[in-house]
Amino acid sequence: MRPMKKLSFLIYTLFVLGIGCSAPSPKKAQEPALSLKIQKIADGLHSPVTAAFMPDGTMLIGEQTGQIRVLKGKDLLEVAFLDLQNKLVKLSGAYDERGLLGIALHPDYSSNKKFYVYYSAPASEAVSDHQSVVSEFITSSDPLRADSASERVLLTVQQPESNHNGGDLKFGPDGYLYIGLGDGGGAGDKHGASGNAQNMNTLLGKILRIDVNTESSYTIPQDNPFVGKQAKPEIWAYGLRNPWRFSFDLKTGQLFAADVGQNKFEEVNIIEKGGNYGWRVMEALHCFDPEANCKTKGLKLPINEYNHELGISITGGYVYNGSAIKVLSGKYIFGDWTGPLFFFEQKGQTWIRGNIELIGKPSGNLKILGFAEDNVAELYLLTNQEVGPKGTKGAIYKFVNP
Repeated sequence: MRPMKKLSFLIYTLFVLGIGCSAPSPKKAQEPALSLKIQKIADGLHSPVTAAFMPDGTMLIGEQTGQIRVLKGKDLLEVAFLDLQNKLVKLSGAYDERGLLGIALHPDYSSNKKFYVYYSAPASEAVSDHQSVVSEFITSSDPLRADSASERVLLTVQQPESNHNGGDLKFGPDGYLYIGLGDGGGAGDKHGASGNAQNMNTLLGKILRIDVNTESSYTIPQDNPFVGKQAKPEIWAYGLRNPWRFSFDLKTGQLFAADVGQNKFEEVNIIEKGGNYGWRVMEALHCFDPEANCKTKGLKLPINEYNHELGISITGGYVYNGSAIKVLSGKYIFGDWTGPLFFFEQKGQTWIRGNIELIGKPSGNLKILGFAEDNVAELYLLTNQEVGPKGTKGAIYKFVNP
């Protein structure tokens, strides 16, 4: 999730806000702005970082601490849809990037009742901090309860550090499952000569694409870009630091991914087949390693960026394709963990950033953990008012017409 390892969050925040940025931010007067209203639909949650919608509109809410909660209409049910708490690595209450991080329902969920989760389990190797697990489950005869015994583990990835886990899961328009993985954590991707994100023999620092419609764990789509090459065939795109939330535009099919930066810049990319998105050579549009005169040939540059005067850890969102809020149509809505909300709007070949001011925002320090899109393409905001995952100040809001 967030770009830190051993420093406490408070010390880290003071560092990046005080001395971690060098480029001036654009003048606010030059940036477009929107005022949007949000309406609370659920609260009392443990760090809600992910959500998905059943065909009937029931919302499944993934709490970082391991439970998938059910929001049926206006009622947040006490009994969990699925409880993975006993499968998770032990989480820190103060701050942690591990936990239950992703949920995705199979495109044929109405008939096969299959869904997929990404969670952080205890390591199976002594040199690892933990392992990332992607598993399939099946809903029981009770539509509001999963069969906890139905787990089919598809993929495990050893994680050398506790942070930069990625964790998002999405089915693409092609029916394949896309999986986001961070670079293995620490700072600066100091894993080997070139770092994990540029190493094609590891799944870390990548977006993967797999076919789960098989009796084995999964198969590799034959049009994946690195099939038959000296690389992991699951890889769809690489050169990512920590892709914290990606999504498909329902109209265009484009894959938007927010990638959390190091100490200076946050970025949004449009992910293409076989693309190299630059980390650790670049941080957003700027050389990182080396700090100057880096080789950018062949790299896919982000559509836009912002520096750490505006925020410190990007949270990816969605292109709005709903009908309730006309002013949002076609805009990519996203935020920063520290609270700001933004949009990108395409003007010709350029994506222009604008600011979003919230009507109905609660008092206090609202952390932006994620976004969700329902079955009619309306958007939701997943939040917490605590730094760590174990409190109960998490809440979900719906964007509504002002």
